Amino acid sequence: MPTNDTKTLVQRIRRGDLFSTQCPSREVLKHVTSRWGVLVLVALSEGTHRFSDLRRKVGGVSEKMLAQTLQQLEQDGFIDRVSHPVVPPHVEYSLTSLGVEVSVQVQSLADWIESNLSKIIQEQQKRSAKPLL
Repeated sequence: MPTNDTKTLVQRIRRGDLFSTQCPSREVLKHVTSRWGVLVLVALSEGTHRFSDLRRKVGGVSEKMLAQTLQQLEQDGFIDRVSHPVVPPHVEYSLTSLGVEVSVQVQSLADWIESNLSKIIQEQQKRSAKPLL
């Protein structure tokens, strides 16, 4: 019969442990919650996009950073990349079922931030006016 310590370890391994420096969930969290990761997931929640469409939609992202973000999210299993054999190359990106699940979570956070933006800006202004001691 497993002890409480063993059971806790097994449960932690199954679920992940964000507070552990060795847990792979930290890398996934970094990919999903990066500035570009959030925006790409939200954009793709609206449907399939080509690379150039995503670049236009996600204002300010460089071609290199968009490509890197898409590769990371694809590697994590959140994005499907379909390359059509035509000239010029035609590549489409869409969310996998796992990607749909995580995009719902990210969209929730983005919606909360946008809904509370005026309060957040007020707090930032109040706090930036305080002397730093």
